[in-house]
Amino acid sequence: MALATVCAVVAGCGGSGAGRHTDVPAGIPASLLAGLRTVGRGKRFLPPATGPVLGGCRPRLGRRAESHVELFAANHVVLIAAGVGTLAPRQLEDARVVKARCFGLVVTLDPTGIVYVRAGAVATIGELFRSWGEPLSGTRIASFRGRQVTVYVGGRIERIAPAAVPLTPGAEIVLEVGPRVPPHRAFTFPPPPPAAMR
Repeated sequence: MALATVCAVVAGCGGSGAGRHTDVPAGIPASLLAGLRTVGRGKRFLPPATGPVLGGCRPRLGRRAESHVELFAANHVVLIAAGVGTLAPRQLEDARVVKARCFGLVVTLDPTGIVYVRAGAVATIGELFRSWGEPLSGTRIASFRGRQVTVYVGGRIERIAPAAVPLTPGAEIVLEVGPRVPPHRAFTFPPPPPAAMR
């Protein structure tokens, strides 16, 4: 189950204390709650998309493979901005990009962590961060620093540089700096973007 879905279930991810939500409905499995964190407050936890469009900018989104990327820092969720890999003017509906001047190799349409990669192309987390305009290293996620960025793919720890992680179709990728957050193993992707964008 996706973090965004869990957040909706627990009334918008509000909460207190160490990034955990303590007022949740009964019946949610403890294993799912262990990985639940609130979205951090302030711009550091939702940096805007300011980077370049990589891989050429095409007028339509086109066919795409999807990966899901979750970021945790300081025991909170860091949201990847909507509109990464797109050029203005953009049209948004309910915080989702529904139209843009053009779309690059790696694109986000909303802040759910779904990353769209042009069909048949190879892309990495490093290219996502570059297009986002945020730094990423072995000790840093955006403006957050720590001893080490831990990488999980499909819930398993990977000994790989964060920037080298491939954005493979259907992947659930978690990057953490700071206290350990139990990673999700999978993500249920919603229906693809409207045909008008493809």
